[in-house]
Amino acid sequence: MLNFSRLIHTGQQLMDEPYVFSSQVKQVFYSKDPTDEDWYVVLRNTPRDLFDMGNGSRDEIVERSETLPFPEQNLDENIPRKMRRKRLRDLSIVQNTPNSEEGNSEQQTVVGSSNVPETLDEPEEFQTESGGTRRVRGRTLLRDLYDLDPVERVKVSRNTHGQPVGSEARLLVGYLGILARNANMLPINYESWYHMPDSNKNQALANIKERFALEVSDDYIKRALGKRWRDNKSTLKKQYFKQDISLKENLRNVPPGMLRYQWEDAVRFWNSKKGEDRERVGTSSRQKQKFTHMVGSRSFASVAEAEEVKSGQKVGCLQLFEITHRKKDGSPMASEAGEIMEKLKEKKAEYEAIASSDSSVNLENIDNRIITEVLGPERYGRVRFQGSGVTPTQYFGSGSQQYMPSGSQAQAEVQRLRDQIAQMQANMVEQIAEVQRKYEELQQQLRAEAVEREAVAAAREAEARSMVAEQSKKYDDLQLQLQQMMHMFQQSQKPPS
Repeated sequence: MLNFSRLIHTGQQLMDEPYVFSSQVKQVFYSKDPTDEDWYVVLRNTPRDLFDMGNGSRDEIVERSETLPFPEQNLDENIPRKMRRKRLRDLSIVQNTPNSEEGNSEQQTVVGSSNVPETLDEPEEFQTESGGTRRVRGRTLLRDLYDLDPVERVKVSRNTHGQPVGSEARLLVGYLGILARNANMLPINYESWYHMPDSNKNQALANIKERFALEVSDDYIKRALGKRWRDNKSTLKKQYFKQDISLKENLRNVPPGMLRYQWEDAVRFWNSKKGEDRERVGTSSRQKQKFTHMVGSRSFASVAEAEEVKSGQKVGCLQLFEITHRKKDGSPMASEAGEIMEKLKEKKAEYEAIASSDSSVNLENIDNRIITEVLGPERYGRVRFQGSGVTPTQYFGSGSQQYMPSGSQAQAEVQRLRDQIAQMQANMVEQIAEVQRKYEELQQQLRAEAVEREAVAAAREAEARSMVAEQSKKYDDLQLQLQQMMHMFQQSQKPPS
């Protein structure tokens, strides 16, 4: 860190010569520390790619540098396209006029297809316990996204539920992860995404719209960005915050590319009682999840859309669960997932048997009821196997009851709610008794303290009376001595007889 208001070499002396060799110089940036006035954090600039354009002269080498967390500059316009990466595939691109307003489709025209990387991730070498190495997924960089012209943007389409779909959606998700790791734009030293200032969120949203033409809502993008921001904090905590070392050591263990003051604030929160309580809640919630999906960085919406394009038929919830929870060899990704699949198949067979003899049973939208009977009612504000951003009202309709249990399942649910209410009442009675007990203990403590204070006050009063009596006695003695002295003086003034 530097303080420019306290310069050491000011040029006043001969030793303040500013000349240095170019080999001794490194480019850095200075970011003002918001917590310490006049202090600046030094951010180093790491060279990433060098492109030799011919004879290797200095003027014909274009250098791209990686800052926090990605380069803002584009490649020089003189660089031929054939010099750029070849791992590309087509995606939808729209052209935006310089002063067009966001969302004005009349000023945006499709100009064809451009290029995106087949893989969003930069591979890394990982050291194994046996001493060897293996290639693993690295940090998402999306370097080819910067090959787009300034007026071009990637068009991200949405499905009927407002979720991004297609290859562009995966590219958008990768870019959200890059922004979420940008400590300057989205600092990690806020307790939650709710406490993140709107100015930071809007800055990130504006940055996204510079590269993407979005059909999804701004609220969806902000929620998705908040999810990636929380994931980034969780990753940093898992890798660099250690429970078995001291707070001082954790404060010094700043991750690469992270601003020190942000890391220190985050570490102090994680080390506090509130942070530890939040960690316990999160750990408990995570342990309840017995298995997860197998689609990687693709969303459920993108998987469903790709399957519908492939088969030409609508993909239901049961089919989507099968697709997203099986390995490449077709086996369930976990035994729990396999058991749920079997139960869903059995329920499906039961309803199909009923429908064969009862024409009033509609099998078109029965998947949701089957899932509800096997896995229980939907949680508030979400729909199973549909991904983020889909609510029950949006998916089922405001007047639909398809997602609600019926028959014996409804009775079981009512009984469960009654048992839950009874348990809550019992807990409330226990809490009231505990509060009453603590209140009585507090009253006894207050009474004991009052008695103690009265005893102390009485002792002080007795001591004060004793002091007053002693002072009065001394005063009387002095008065008596004074009278005796006056009497002796008067005697000495009388003439002898």
